[in-house]
This record gives sequence, C-alpha cells and structure tokens, in this order.
Amino acid sequence: MSKRLLGVACLLLAFFTVGVAQAELQNVEVGGELRIRGRWYINTFQPGGRQARISNNALWGRPLGPTGTASAFKWDSKGTDWTRLESTVLLNVKADFTQNVSAFIEFYDFFIWGEDFRSQNYLTGADTRANSADDIEINQAYIDMKQIGGTPLSLRVGRQELKLGKGWLLSNMMTPSQYLSHDAIRLTYAQSDFTVDAFASRIVPVMQDPFDDVDLYGVYGTYAGFKPLSVSAYYLLLHDPREVNDTQGAPIREWAERLLDVDHYGDTYLNTLGFRLFSPVGGYEGFDYDWEFAYQFGTADSVGAAYRPVGKLFGDGHANFNNIGTEAAVGYTFDVKMKPRPYLSGVFFQGHDNRDISFVDWLNPFSKPHASVSFNRLFSENNYCPTINDNGSISNFWQVALGVDFAPLDKVTVRVQAAYDGVVDPFSPPVTRRIFGKRVPVAPFLSFWTQSGSDELGWELATRIKYQYSPDLYFLLYANYLFVGDGLAHGAYIHNNGTDFSAGSDNHDAAYIFLMSVLKF
Repeated sequence: MSKRLLGVACLLLAFFTVGVAQAELQNVEVGGELRIRGRWYINTFQPGGRQARISNNALWGRPLGPTGTASAFKWDSKGTDWTRLESTVLLNVKADFTQNVSAFIEFYDFFIWGEDFRSQNYLTGADTRANSADDIEINQAYIDMKQIGGTPLSLRVGRQELKLGKGWLLSNMMTPSQYLSHDAIRLTYAQSDFTVDAFASRIVPVMQDPFDDVDLYGVYGTYAGFKPLSVSAYYLLLHDPREVNDTQGAPIREWAERLLDVDHYGDTYLNTLGFRLFSPVGGYEGFDYDWEFAYQFGTADSVGAAYRPVGKLFGDGHANFNNIGTEAAVGYTFDVKMKPRPYLSGVFFQGHDNRDISFVDWLNPFSKPHASVSFNRLFSENNYCPTINDNGSISNFWQVALGVDFAPLDKVTVRVQAAYDGVVDPFSPPVTRRIFGKRVPVAPFLSFWTQSGSDELGWELATRIKYQYSPDLYFLLYANYLFVGDGLAHGAYIHNNGTDFSAGSDNHDAAYIFLMSVLKF
C-alpha cells in the first residue's frame, strides 16, 4: 500500500509543480502568535522522575506493558510541587499567487523558561551558551492550489496542520501551548454544504528502508445541509510495517521460535471508523449537541510486542485492536442576562486489562501473554482531566461531567464544572497489607494471587475564566481540584493509551492551575 501511495504522491507533486510554475506573486502577508503559560501542579508529579510502585518479585509472569509499574505520579504532599513557565512563538508568511495558488510557511518555537539561553552556572557567572540547535522548527510549509481546473477541488502538499472536525482524534494541538503538524498531502472537495477531505501523512520515517515508514491515511466527510443537524463520517488507517524482535539468534533458534509461534510480529494496522452528529455553529433553537463515536480494529503487533511478561522473553504476537470510543455533550443557552448555558457531557474510551495470570499460567513457563490493548486516541487535543495529566492520551477511562458556562461581563466568560472519573477495566494488584503506612505484598512470589483493583479515579471541580482584552489578546485562568480515588492511589493503566501506570504513595487531594496569555498578530 505504501509503495502505491508513494507513486500517487509523486504524480500529484508533478502536477502541482507545473501549476505553481505558471503562477505569479500577487500578495504577501505576515502574521503570528505568542503564547505564554505558567503552570502549577500540586501533589501530582513524582520528584526525580518515575518510581516503581510494585516490586517485580510480586509480578513474575504478568504482562504489564512497556513501563511496568513505574509511575510518574505521587498523589501525596511530600517533596516539592511541579511548576513551569513556557512560551510558544509562531511566525508565518503567506504568499498569494495567480491561478488560486498560495504558499505558506510558519516558524515555531516552544521553550521552557530558563532553558537554551544562558549558562545556568550562576556560581561562576560563566556565560557558555546552551545547545540551541533544536529551538526553531518549521511547523508548517506547504503549497495550496484551490479550485483546480475550475472544480471545487483543493490540493495542499507539505508540512501542515491536520485538524479534522473538532480535533477529537486528529488535531493541530498537543497541549494548550504546543502545536502539532504533519508532513502530508491533502485533497479537499468543498461545495456548499458538503465537504470531503482525503490525506496521506508520514508519521515516522525509517531511513534504512523507506518502505518501512509509518504512515497515516484518512478520509473525512461532512454534510451540513440539514439545519438542525450536521453529520460527519470518517475512516483513518495507521500502518506500521517496522519489524520487531524480542531476540536475535542462530538460524536453529529462529526456526524453533517460528515452530513455537513466538517472537513473530507482523505489520500493525490500526483502523478507525467513526461518525459525528452535531448542531450547527451557535446551536439550534437554544440547544447545542455533539456526539462522536469511533470503533477501532486491526492487528496490534507493535503493541503486543511491548507486553513481554516479567521474567519471560516474548510478547503477544496475536494482539488486536477491538475497542470503541465515544464522546457526547448537550447544552442549552438561556436568552437572558449573562447567557447561562448548563451542559451535561460524557466520554468513554474502552480498555482491556489482561495483566492477571492464572495459577496454571504461573506454573507453565511456556504460557503466552495477552496484551492489554485500549482505545488509541491518535493525535487528540482533548484534555478531560488536566490534573491527572491527560494531554490527549488517557484511555481505559470514562468521565461524566456537569457544568455551566456564563458571561458575567462583556469580555469575560466563565465555566464551572464538576466531573467523576473512572477506569473501564481496573488493574488487579498483588494482595497487600499496610505496614507503617506502606503497602507490602502478603505473598510476593505468588504473582497469581491478586486483589480487585478500584475503578475510581476521583472527583474533579474545575473552573475556567477567559478575559478577551482585545480582538487579538486574551488571558485564560484554569484551576482544577482533584479528590484522588483509590484507582489512582493504588494504580491504574490509563496513561499513554492505557499502556502506562499511574500510582502514588498516598491518596492526598491534588490540583492544577495555569494562567495563559495569547496574542495573535
């Protein structure tokens, strides 16, 4: 498939180049954006980096995944809290040509205050510059052709943002202050109420073999001709052909592994079929509503390879994607002072926790593991639980939220929300008892002996205040308070699409606050 698409891309580029060569420069525009954000996490991150929460002695033979039980979180009040100041700079130039041709280039720099500027050796005052080679990136660099041959077709080739719909699975942002772009070819058909996008994007280049590159393809269509309800449908395919091996040995060993059907991982095909039903911009007769649903299927060999049981050699060579994800929200805006809009929302990302083993598996040295594959959120920007550090990748997770939006002043909007967070399929830890405040396994070498894990991540209270100082400048204050549940304190695999462990040394409440300013020019 990759070879055929590569050929099509070359033909498109050739056609595209001919069109640009015949165009003449008409207009040049310069613009950009500056974001500055200060962040403060309270009782959240583990000082000094990850820490293993459960000893490997109590986990022998269990397929935990790529990070084991190492957790980046603490959920206690010991040590220092996590603070950071960061900035994002965008500077872009757009050139318009005749024949509906334009070119766009955008420079991008994301940096943390105090890094890559001066030497941090304040004791001596030596000003040796830090390594700044990675500071400025090209966020976008593409050429656009619109109304090709007098048709409603547009073609965009080069590095570009790929935000489809509301960015639920494919967005142009990673966090509120970090952008995301793709090296892609995108063809768009747009006519009145009907729009279709088709694209091919290179995710990971493999220099040793260009036919082992990781690619993302997609088709996304929207119909908005029915006033009360707009409809979108889409298909996305992520293909990863890279070879994965647990061991490399002599031919006789490789032959034996093939005979035993181990250490064999084929291509990964992550297929996503989805649809979205939503109200027009501004709602319909006071109501606004949005429901998106997606089903993922295909071979998950690259995921299965990461589920090598503790103390064993081979992962799961037969893992598959088979999960659903959905998000729904409904609100109503009252036509009175402050425009209050109460709303109800919910989200569900299916997950599977197959990290338990039976007594028979524990005795059998040749037992094969089962990977825990959860819904993959691809390149999402949605952040449902900021204190838990969602960042668009929490899965094996569900949430129900109730809130209200209102505008107390002309330039000020406020959101207040309460939410409950839960685990879809909780992790079962070893049977433990608390001794001097620490959880100690009762029988650390009997890894099949477990206790039921908690499915409660916790309750959240959050508020967001936005002040639109001018058409080009706004300030945003966000605060979130988390009542930590046992699912977080004792451990759950929710981060990084359900592959990463979150557990602390206690269950103290936590919080997250940030203040951000955004200036567009």
